[in-house]
Amino acid sequence: MKIEQIYTGCLAQGAYYITSGGEAAIIDPLRETQPYIERLEKDGVVLKYIFETHFHADFVSGHIDLSKKTKAPIVYGPTANPEFEAIIAKDHQIFRIGNIQIKVLHTPGHTLESSSYLLIDENGTETALFSGDTLFLGDVGRPDLAQKAADMTQEELAGLLYYSLYHKILPLNDDITVYPAHGAGSACGKNMQKETIDILGNQKKTNYALNQKDKESFIKEVTDGLLPPPAYFGMNVMMNKNGYHSFDEVLSNGMQALIPEQFEEIAEASGALILDVRNNTDFAKGFIPQSVNIGLNGDFAPWVGALIAEVNQSILLVTEPGNEEEAVTRLSRVGFDHVLGFLKGGFDAWKNSGKEVDSVNRISAEQFENEIKDKDIKIIDVRKESEYAAEHVNGAYSKPLAYINEWIHTLQSKEHFYLHCAGGYRSMIAAAILQARGYRNFTEIEGGFKAIASTAIPKSDFVCQTKVLNH
Repeated sequence: MKIEQIYTGCLAQGAYYITSGGEAAIIDPLRETQPYIERLEKDGVVLKYIFETHFHADFVSGHIDLSKKTKAPIVYGPTANPEFEAIIAKDHQIFRIGNIQIKVLHTPGHTLESSSYLLIDENGTETALFSGDTLFLGDVGRPDLAQKAADMTQEELAGLLYYSLYHKILPLNDDITVYPAHGAGSACGKNMQKETIDILGNQKKTNYALNQKDKESFIKEVTDGLLPPPAYFGMNVMMNKNGYHSFDEVLSNGMQALIPEQFEEIAEASGALILDVRNNTDFAKGFIPQSVNIGLNGDFAPWVGALIAEVNQSILLVTEPGNEEEAVTRLSRVGFDHVLGFLKGGFDAWKNSGKEVDSVNRISAEQFENEIKDKDIKIIDVRKESEYAAEHVNGAYSKPLAYINEWIHTLQSKEHFYLHCAGGYRSMIAAAILQARGYRNFTEIEGGFKAIASTAIPKSDFVCQTKVLNH
C-alpha cells in the first residue's frame, strides 16, 4: 500500500493518491488530470475510484475529466446530488482498492454531503482518515458556506458538525493518521496549523474545536470570528456539482499567442480584464494601462478568486515568456476558464511596439522613512487584520486587500497616502486596482512591512499572531 499526499501550496490543498494490489484511488483531485494519469501509468495501476469529500468551494476539482479519461467512477457521500453520473455512497459503505478498504463516514456540518474516508489496511487495521473539510489540523471546516443550499443557519450546521466530530471521528483510535483537504492559508478554516499531516491523538489534544465542554460551546467557538467567504466560492461549488468545460479545452483556448495589435484589439472589443502575473517588482516599473497585477509567485489563485470574483470574466494574460501554461492552469483551478489568450513576447513586446505604458510610484522603506519625518501623512496597511494587530506603523489605517472594493470609495482622490503590505505582493495588487480606477495620488512601499521594520519608523508593540488569532 502507498499513500501520497499531493499538496498544492497556492491553494493550501491536499489531494491524495492511494495504491494497493494493482489498483488506485484518488481523493479530491485538482483540475488538471495529466499528473495523475502519469502516476497511474508509471505505477502500472488501474484507477478504481475517484473519491470526493464534498462539493468544494475554493477550487474546481478534476473529478469529471479524470473519470472520463480513466472510466473510474466518482464517489460522493450520502445526500450528494451532482448533475453527472456518480456513486452516492451509504454511510459506512465499504469500497475495496486492491488489498485495502475505504470506509465512508458521513460527516455533515461543513456541507450536508461532507464525508470522510477511513482507510483500513491489509491487516484490517484502521490506519488513515481522509477528513476533507470536516477536520483540519488545528481547526474544523467552517459551517457557514452551505447555509443557503441547506436552508439552515450556520449554528445549525455547526451542530451537525459537532455530532460528526464528537460521535464519528473522536471515537477513532489515536494512532490514525489524519490527512485533511486543506492546510494553513485556506479560507475554508480560520486557525489551521502549518503542518499538513498529523495523528488523530495529537489533534484530540491540540485542536480547540475537539476540546469543547459541550455542543453549545463548540457552536460558539467555531462560528466566532469567521470572515466572509470569497465571492467566487459559490460559483466553484456549482461547477463542481453541475459540471464544467474540459481542462484540455480551457488550456487550448488560453494558449492563443497574440501580438500586441491583436491583444489590444481583443481587449477593447471584449472588455476582457488584462491580468499581469509578473512579479511585483517588474510590474511596478512598467505595465499595460488598466491591467491588474496578481503575481504567480504568491497566493495567486485565491487572490484571483477573491478580487475578480466573477468566474465568467474574460481574461487576457501578460506573463513572463514561458509562464503562460502555468497561468492558465492555475486560473482554471479556481474556475476562471475564459482566458482569451496571452501577449506574445510578454510586456517587452508591448513596450517595444511603442504602445502606451504605465508604472507605479514605488519607493524604498528608507525613502519612506525620510519622506514622512515630522509630517502629517496618511498610511494604508493592506495586510490582514491579524497581521496589523500583531504590529503596524503607528497611525496607519488597517484596510485589508480582501475588502478593497468596500474601502476604495472612502478615499479622497486628491489626498496623498502611502501604501504597503507585508512584502510588496498585496500592495502592488492594490496599487494596480487603485490606478485602474483613477486613484493615482499615492506612493507604494517596496518590501512592505518587512522592510519598514528595519527602519526607525515608530511602530506598535509586537503581539504574537497566535494570541491575536485566538483572542
